[in-house]
Amino acid sequence: MTINTYLHFNGNCEEALDFYIKALGAKPGMRLRYSESPMAGETAPEFLQKIMHARITLGDGVIMASDAPPGHFQKQAGFSISLNVETAEEAEKLFAALSEKAQMICMPIGETFWAVRFGMLVDQFGVSWMINCEKKG
Repeated sequence: MTINTYLHFNGNCEEALDFYIKALGAKPGMRLRYSESPMAGETAPEFLQKIMHARITLGDGVIMASDAPPGHFQKQAGFSISLNVETAEEAEKLFAALSEKAQMICMPIGETFWAVRFGMLVDQFGVSWMINCEKKG
């Protein structure tokens, strides 16, 4: 079994994925637009170039995403994407990159009783992230 994160955006999915590719070093994957789907004829013209389904690869994981159809977007709540890294330097680098235009820094990156580095933020797209570099042993 594999668990993947699926994010829904309010018309800015492509911008978000491009940001994650740059900020996190994610690998681009497929991007299917509404115009390329069997639903193209039923889709409002201004929505045809929005993302119906896409994915990027980050380490061993996959993040999938789409633009929610008009009137169906719900703000993301109740979860965070947790990135677990091996070094404090990598944790700091990822936290700094995701912090660009962040909506909120929930917990600045720093040492905790369980981690060499841990931080929490809500990025510019409303996605909650946790960056974690656990202490050894």
